[in-house]
Amino acid sequence: MTFNVITIFPDFFTSMLGQGLLKRALAGGQVSIRLHDLRDFADDRHRTVDDRPFGGGPGMVFKPEPLFRAVDALRAESGANFPVILLSPQGHLFREEIAEDLSRQVRVALICGRYEGVDERVATALATDEISIGDYVLAGGELAAAVVMESVARLLPGVLGNEESPRQESFASSADGSGEADARRGLLDFPQYTRPLEFRGLGVPDVLLSGDHQEIRRWRRRQALIKTWRRRPDLLEHAALDDRDREVLEELKREVATAGRNSGG
Repeated sequence: MTFNVITIFPDFFTSMLGQGLLKRALAGGQVSIRLHDLRDFADDRHRTVDDRPFGGGPGMVFKPEPLFRAVDALRAESGANFPVILLSPQGHLFREEIAEDLSRQVRVALICGRYEGVDERVATALATDEISIGDYVLAGGELAAAVVMESVARLLPGVLGNEESPRQESFASSADGSGEADARRGLLDFPQYTRPLEFRGLGVPDVLLSGDHQEIRRWRRRQALIKTWRRRPDLLEHAALDDRDREVLEELKREVATAGRNSGG
């Protein structure tokens, strides 16, 4: 697939595209990333892409004309429509489901905002979606675009060495043959351990050394539930839970209530 990134700082991406997963995806041909300098689509000798906001206020706002010209040029070049994503704090929260949808596209355009924002006509009449990577503000959309590209690229066949890896991690929504990934859908990942067996007095849970794969699966499921309940309880509202999972969660609630009473809280 092809990512067309529209930005005023194309050099921002130079280092990150030369290493790690995106470098591998580019080398393997699964991904093509084209960087487009928004200033190339300005219509004055100063290459102006922003202006003061109507109604007053601080900062500058990206003008609509250069962004519309950039996307029009990409559409004319490809002869097809494609998703146009505006990276913005006002957008939908980026989730694994969105990454999976984008991974099925042939090409995607990513608009990196800057300054005080982007003319609203870009959001309403040009972008097909507006995406935020979290409830915080960045100086621009370049980091957000990199997050989106890596999240999507890792889902493409052949990018990761182990094809099961993207299915086995937190937020994965695709089931593998055993159904384990589907059962974990919507939960944070369980704790992982590797060698050495003991480090600074800290050991590895005995169950992971038992060789009993059924018990290991049960332990991992319980630990994933515990971690999600403690850190991201909001995810449990949409997670795929069975009766045993609900029993574990009820047990956790009882333990917390009992601890609160014992402490006098």
